[in-house]
Amino acid sequence: MKSLMRQGAIAVLAIVAIGISSTRIGAQESTQAPRKILAQTPAVYPTLARSMNIRGTVKLQAQVAPNGTVKKVDVVGGHPLLSQSAVTAVGHWKFEPAPHETKELIEVKFDPQ
Repeated sequence: MKSLMRQGAIAVLAIVAIGISSTRIGAQESTQAPRKILAQTPAVYPTLARSMNIRGTVKLQAQVAPNGTVKKVDVVGGHPLLSQSAVTAVGHWKFEPAPHETKELIEVKFDPQ
């Protein structure tokens, strides 16, 4: 039973794993265009992920306050070894002000080369 659970966990990790760059995919809650990024902190490539040659994209949803600061960041998908670094980086981003709070979908790409 433990072997099956371990294999299932490995399969889930394999499915989730899919220079560092980031891409915006748009605002989710409004019909307006995505908010412009004013200040973008790059994600730090985790040492363990680099040594294991792990690459991929972490998909995030950032809740952005009207003043442009990031209030909350949730991981939508990506490798667990990369996700915390992406969350930390996006948490420091600054967006243009807007009349109301928005949710922005963001992709942070990791590639050891």
